[in-house]
Order: sequence, then structure tokens, then C-alpha cells
Amino acid sequence: MLLAMKPSRKESPTFRDAAHRSAAAHAFSQGAALYDDVRPSYPPAIAGLVSTPATVADIGCGTGKLTETLLGPDRRVFACDPSADMVRVFAARLPEVPVWRATAEATALADASVDALTCAQTWHWVDAHAASREADRVIAPGGELLLCWNTLDVRHPWVLRLSRIMHSGDVQRDGFYPEVAAPWTLAREHRETWLMPMGTDGLFELMATRSYWLRASAATREKMRANLSWYLFERLGFDPGQVLPIPYRTDAFVYRRPG
Repeated sequence: MLLAMKPSRKESPTFRDAAHRSAAAHAFSQGAALYDDVRPSYPPAIAGLVSTPATVADIGCGTGKLTETLLGPDRRVFACDPSADMVRVFAARLPEVPVWRATAEATALADASVDALTCAQTWHWVDAHAASREADRVIAPGGELLLCWNTLDVRHPWVLRLSRIMHSGDVQRDGFYPEVAAPWTLAREHRETWLMPMGTDGLFELMATRSYWLRASAATREKMRANLSWYLFERLGFDPGQVLPIPYRTDAFVYRRPG
């Protein structure tokens, strides 16, 4: 029964090993244009968590959803992502921002070269211990590490089932905290909920940006489309093309080093 479903209590997606984590993340080597079209941006409050003036590096920048909100007269912003497809779309959207291919574990930044490092929709794909060490290396003394996520708000039962049909692997439980290693300690957090208007066609497109879909066979994708069609139009009774208020939540965490 729909109302009996409960959100997962896991903090992040589960991977068998480092190779499995890498293979899942590699799915984003394709589909960047659609990702940019249908994935939401971030609430204005998130960029406000980063101190100014500052030199900021957005790691795992994707197509620049968070990066764009960080831009301002008192900030120098750089960005990197391991996906060539993401970097290509990013460079077309934000040509004024230097961007290169690199990972959170090996950013190619110089020691103590930035005041803040941001990771949006990224940290669950990385080796948290290696990425924490890299952040410690590249962030100047007194600097900050910002981690944030937009996820479907699965406290709504119908959204929980939607997330499972879409295989939204980055859905965290309510009140989650990411794994971050020493020397970083949590300084503050910000959580908010909001609604994103989206037509039913957009939900099919959103599903097609999930790593599970990107790695799936044609037969599996067809089954996913059929399941989503049944759920939206038969189980929930929405009309094709109807615009729905999709509940989202944003969770953000600012880390600093002691002293």
C-alpha cells in the first residue's frame, strides 16, 4: 500500500566498492543537455552561505546549476567536473567561468588557493575521506567547505513512490548528514522545502537524467516509462501535460576546520 511506504534511512546511495561507485558516477558522461534543461537550480539562500569576498571553486559543477548562483562582483569563481559532456554544456552556459575536468579527490587546484569549495549534488559520488583531504589541501586557512543537495521531498507519500519508480538514488532520509572526514567539522546547516512546477512530460525527462536510467538497457528503460505512465495517469489520475507542483527539499552544510 502507498501509505505504508517509508523513506530509506540510508545517508547516501550504497555502493559495493570503489569500482561500483565510479561506474555509477560515470553514467553522467552523457545526457548533460537534458540534465541542464530539467534539473532545478538552488534556492538563493544557498549561495548566501558562502562568505564574500571570496575565491570559490565549485567541484562536481555539472552544467553549472549552483555555479551560476555563486557569481557576483565580490567573488572569483572556478569550476570542475569529471564529465566532458557536463563541462561542454557548462562552458556554453557560463563562458566567463574557468572550468576543467577533475574530480573532488584530485581537483588540480594549488595548495590553499581558494576561500571556499562547494559541492552540489556531488558528495555522495565521491570517496568522502579522499575528498575531505583534498579540500583541506586546497582551501586556505579560515575557509569553508559547502555541501548541498536538491532532492525530491519524499516525506510526501506520493513523491516517495514517484522517486522509487524513477530510481532517484540521491534521495536521503529526513535530517540526514553527509559523511565528512577530519579536519572538517559542521559549522552550520540550512534546510528548506519548496515547490517546482513541472509538467508530466518533464517528469519523464527528469527520470531520464538519473544514473540508473543512463546505465539501463533499452528494455529496462521501456519498463520504467510504462511504470511512470501507469503511476501518473492511472494510479494518481493526472492528465497528460498537466503541470504539477513537485515538492523538493534542499539540504546544505557548511564545514570549517577547528581553530
